[in-house]
Amino acid sequence: MKTENTILILRIVAAGILLQTLFFKFSGAAESIYIFSALGAEPYGRIGSGIAELIVAVLILIPKTTWIGALGGCGIMTGAILSHLLVLGIVVENDGGFLFLLAVITLLCCLGLLYFNKNKLFNLLNFK
Repeated sequence: MKTENTILILRIVAAGILLQTLFFKFSGAAESIYIFSALGAEPYGRIGSGIAELIVAVLILIPKTTWIGALGGCGIMTGAILSHLLVLGIVVENDGGFLFLLAVITLLCCLGLLYFNKNKLFNLLNFK
């Protein structure tokens, strides 16, 4: 029961953060445009990453596909964290590092979900 509650919390937090950022990406919020312009990926990177995050969030929320979504979430959040560390900086547009923190939290939740679904990953890779 404790494990099930932990998995549920990880799923809700990861999907919640991913879904919350979609409004800013899809509405063309100034901060999103700034970020993707700095990365040289405006507007296609902003819209494309929004679509990818939407798909990942839905996959995380569906119990049978949580591990697939978590795998995708790890990839997306690794890219976001590297973008902050290598190009944008931890603080973007005076946000106090909030976006960076959200990316780290989401990555940790996705890693936790992968840990709890490691048997599915090992089966995929034919490990015993």
